[in-house]
Amino acid sequence: MSNTHSVDGFFDEDEKPTRVEGLKQSYRRAKKDIQWFFATTSEGLQDWTPFLMVFCYFVFSVCVYMVATQGVLKIFWFLYLMTNTYIASATVIEALMSIGAFHEAKKAVSKVEKKGWIFPTPDEQIGKLDIIIVAYLPNEQDIIMDRINYLLEKVVYPRDKLVINVLYNTPMPIEPLETQMADLAAKDPNLRVIKVPNSKSKADNVNHYCSLDTGADVSAIYDCDHYPHPYGPRWAMERFAGSKNIDIVQGRCVVFNADHNLQTAMVAVEFDKIYAVSHPGRSAMFDFGLFCGSNGYWKTPLLRELKMDETMLTEDIDSALRAFGHGANAVHDLNVVSFELAPTSASAFWKQRLRWSQGWVQATFRHAHLIWSKSENPEKTRTFTQRFGLLSLLWVREASYYLITQYLCLVGSIVITQFPKSGEELFKLLFFQYPVAWWLFMFRYASFAMPNFLS
Repeated sequence: MSNTHSVDGFFDEDEKPTRVEGLKQSYRRAKKDIQWFFATTSEGLQDWTPFLMVFCYFVFSVCVYMVATQGVLKIFWFLYLMTNTYIASATVIEALMSIGAFHEAKKAVSKVEKKGWIFPTPDEQIGKLDIIIVAYLPNEQDIIMDRINYLLEKVVYPRDKLVINVLYNTPMPIEPLETQMADLAAKDPNLRVIKVPNSKSKADNVNHYCSLDTGADVSAIYDCDHYPHPYGPRWAMERFAGSKNIDIVQGRCVVFNADHNLQTAMVAVEFDKIYAVSHPGRSAMFDFGLFCGSNGYWKTPLLRELKMDETMLTEDIDSALRAFGHGANAVHDLNVVSFELAPTSASAFWKQRLRWSQGWVQATFRHAHLIWSKSENPEKTRTFTQRFGLLSLLWVREASYYLITQYLCLVGSIVITQFPKSGEELFKLLFFQYPVAWWLFMFRYASFAMPNFLS
């Protein structure tokens, strides 16, 4: 059989492909087209199936309430408003309790500033710190060198006690970026770059770090998009130096692209509420803190012992709850600040929140036993306050999101079946459909007004 040759996609007249070769080429083209079709269809199904399921969930719920009796609607109305009232009240209490943490952080900054930014612990006595940057290189290839240079140049910490660890995974070589990172690590003793073999997740990268003997006292975990405040690591290490009972220090995450669009602005407000109010307030109210995935500082032996579970969708929350079950003491420090990016597109936001919601449900079912079980550490007793805090965090808070969406569906069904003819009728319909709503409305109003009255 003679070989065929092609020039610019055309065969010479005297070297046309044989019938068998033509069939083989057609088969290969058809195979590639079929593979492309199934790959594209699969990606489309993965992207759109959750959205369609949520859409059907809302439509089905509205239809159920439309055919329900008034007695059933009253019961659900009361249940949903009570849950909403509890969450609103808890948020207000968290805000009040977070005031103490805010004043403590402000006082600590004032003291250090007056001394010319000389911290209480001498440099020779401060612990050795490893900063871990975990990255999936195809997604972070445009920003990773910028973050590495920032950490090497801007972080204010004794150079003989600081190492920046970049642990990344990639399904394909990305050059010249990988060579640039390796060359920089060879020149700078404060940088260690590791391409993690067979890694498919953040958990795999962190677990690979845990297999290394770096000699660090504390290991800080950051996602690749973060810019830690130059003094953030030092503030965290001061907390460890000030108390031997602290195992984890969780810092505050701030969105720095808040002015990009309305979505990022709303996420920035949400993050301020979560990291500056809810976490410190809950920690003061229920006597336990949580590692939140990034800008978290662990005592290295504890991190090596617990590692991360790569089977969990939100491995960070799982690690935080396992640390709590282990008896670890996690604190929140408002001076340990890091700046991160919020999703800029609706698609990225949807995928992020979908993973978070599924991960929280998974973690809730896995760690619900912490509410009633004994502590793994016999030297530490789990108090009633902590158990109630876990109940509120895992079950009540998690259920509230679904109950609030059901409340929206309930209101939607009433609007459809009893469409208001004026603004006054709409106002009464939404807020005062049943007498109990008056009492709950007044209670919630008093809850929100109390902080302003006290201040």
